[in-house]
Amino acid sequence: MNVLKLGGSVITNKEKPKTADRATIERLAEEIALSRGEPLVLVHGGGSFGHPLAEKFKLTEGFKEASQFLGFSETHRAMVELNDMIIDALISRGVAAFPLPPSSFIITANGRIKTLDIQVLKKALKKGFTPVLHGDTVLDSHKGFSILSGDQLSARLALELKTTRLIFGVDVDGIYTSNPKLNPDARLLESLSLSEARNSAEIGRSTAIDVTGGMLGKIYEALPVVEAGIPVLILNAKKPHNIFKALRGESVVGTILRR
Repeated sequence: MNVLKLGGSVITNKEKPKTADRATIERLAEEIALSRGEPLVLVHGGGSFGHPLAEKFKLTEGFKEASQFLGFSETHRAMVELNDMIIDALISRGVAAFPLPPSSFIITANGRIKTLDIQVLKKALKKGFTPVLHGDTVLDSHKGFSILSGDQLSARLALELKTTRLIFGVDVDGIYTSNPKLNPDARLLESLSLSEARNSAEIGRSTAIDVTGGMLGKIYEALPVVEAGIPVLILNAKKPHNIFKALRGESVVGTILRR
């Protein structure tokens, strides 16, 4: 089984609010459809749909004032709108996509997953569906509500389901010595150990609004997955065929996180 996380920077234009990259969504749906073999759980980020609203209403800070309730609902609805596009693209290619909003079965505590009822997801997988989840607004036992990142969700699902691998599809080739969008001398790291990942202070500064931590957030969430013996692959999902190859277990340019 694979858990695949598609970053918001891959499927949206993060510089323009609520702007989907429909061509990329359609291509990725095609690659997922063609690669079908092992069961798959798909998680996607919010990009320009979720992040600007979450930032506007300061949802990561938890409940402060009544106006945030509407912001909570607006952010969730924006994520569902993006999710619908991905579901439509998958279904049109014969993939039995099963939308599963995290707010319906997850409660966090200070932003970290506390309660996770995974039975519906497991049942859907057993029946042959492809669950499609996303970063979401969720209720929080300490802060009232919070933002659950797709990165945290993907890592937790990989651990709960004991998956074959966890794949992060991003908009760069993997993890670099520094941000390749800002530094032309940045060097791609094809392999990264746990100790190296923990000590990499310069990795992952986002160039757009990202309330969930950019590349550093992915590395942080991946650490317990790697510790559990599950390989984590970070690759460029903007490049055609990369996701297809990764899901098929074929060699692809990227960064492998290892123990």
